[in-house]
Amino acid sequence: MQLRGKQKRFLRAQANHLQPIFAVGKEGLTDQWLAQLDGALDRRELIKVNILQNADVTTAELKAFIEQNTDIQVVQSIGRVLVLFKVSANKDLRDLSDRVARI
Repeated sequence: MQLRGKQKRFLRAQANHLQPIFAVGKEGLTDQWLAQLDGALDRRELIKVNILQNADVTTAELKAFIEQNTDIQVVQSIGRVLVLFKVSANKDLRDLSDRVARI
């Protein structure tokens, strides 16, 4: 699903109250980290990821790594925090993506 402007705006509003649940640190970007991120997005559909101060990765590198290796979409990037969205594979957990599709 390619997001339009109004859909991104809606997702940013929904993510405003969320706290980052994933962090990128010294270990950097690994396939295991990406698999855990993908699993969390299957359950939640919208999460925030924080890049720690000791990480060797920039925001642009993280964004490119995520978009190249998965179907996860980066909704917003503010400083060292990314807001990520993915439609859940489980139809019972698609509450947010159903609302986004109606916009």
